[in-house]
Amino acid sequence: MEIRRYQIPFTAQDPISWELFTESSIFFDIETTGFSQEYTQVYLIGCGTRQGNTLHITQFFAENSQAEPEILSAFLQMISQYKSLISFHGLRFDVPYIKGRCRHYGIRENLDAFPHLDLFKQFYKCKSILKLPNRKQKTFEAFLGSNRKDMYTGRDLIKIYKEYEIHPSSESGSLLFLHNYEDILGMTNLLSLFAYHRLFQGQFQVGSYEQNVYETYNGGQASEFILTLSLGYAVPKPFSFGMESFYLKGYEKQAKLKIPIYQGELKYFYPNYKDYYYLPEEDRAIHKSIALYVDKAFRTKAKAATCYNRKNGQFLPQQTEIITPGFKMEYHDKTSWFELTAHFLESQDLLKKYAMHILWGLSGIESP
Repeated sequence: MEIRRYQIPFTAQDPISWELFTESSIFFDIETTGFSQEYTQVYLIGCGTRQGNTLHITQFFAENSQAEPEILSAFLQMISQYKSLISFHGLRFDVPYIKGRCRHYGIRENLDAFPHLDLFKQFYKCKSILKLPNRKQKTFEAFLGSNRKDMYTGRDLIKIYKEYEIHPSSESGSLLFLHNYEDILGMTNLLSLFAYHRLFQGQFQVGSYEQNVYETYNGGQASEFILTLSLGYAVPKPFSFGMESFYLKGYEKQAKLKIPIYQGELKYFYPNYKDYYYLPEEDRAIHKSIALYVDKAFRTKAKAATCYNRKNGQFLPQQTEIITPGFKMEYHDKTSWFELTAHFLESQDLLKKYAMHILWGLSGIESP
């Protein structure tokens, strides 16, 4: 087994990286000769820890398959000194793989006992928001502007490692170590991406709101509601994202959320339609207690789709009825609307609740 150690400055400029990468947490990444725990092996394990403003990277390398149990034991011994794990896709790959290889050798491990922050899992839904082509670690790194020296994939390195086992050379060894080294270093740089994730978890305040009238593509006019959000953490790169009629853009510690306003008439559907009559001449439903005074010729038993009252005004959309009363165009419509009232505009709680509702719908990120 060969062990290499490095010390470099930890120079993150954002507070969230320092909060997440504590001195009791450890990054790790493995390099393997394949995906199967039964028929392939792990040949390199890299770890990253922090002491003050210094990043320590440690790599355990198996020069051949016989050294695999040594690097597994060395890795387990090292992480036993820490309280939590950080990885990229470790919950789905690295941890199950290490556990499988430990079972193969009869090595005891307690990986499930550690709290585990998997960056891939946390950033999974950010792909569409950041307009990335895929969810690979190198893609997230490139978005942040990092430049790697390593040009190989993990798959490429399998052949290089197998050649190294037969004919060890410093050149091929350097390629193997460099890839893993930059994986560890790259993960520490990705922590700043949590600023986007925290936005969708509600770490913001509604700073202001406004209504804007604009010209549509066909020459008409439409209105939109704009919420300005003050973010808890500055995003590392500006971003913009739209879906249907909604639009979100952010820069540093501010984001703007644009939402279409519907101006016109909508219907409020009463839930207990069996207690109502529908008045075709007036196109509305009234309760039975009042309908008794209406001539039978001018009333019919209400159905779910005809049990409504109409209202004219300005409305905002909602996918579920988080703000009541909810209005619809027709009974079976999935989108509900609520009236844009002074009460809503004067309530910070309602403004934030609604902003969160729209953000979750845009991102697909689960609510906290």
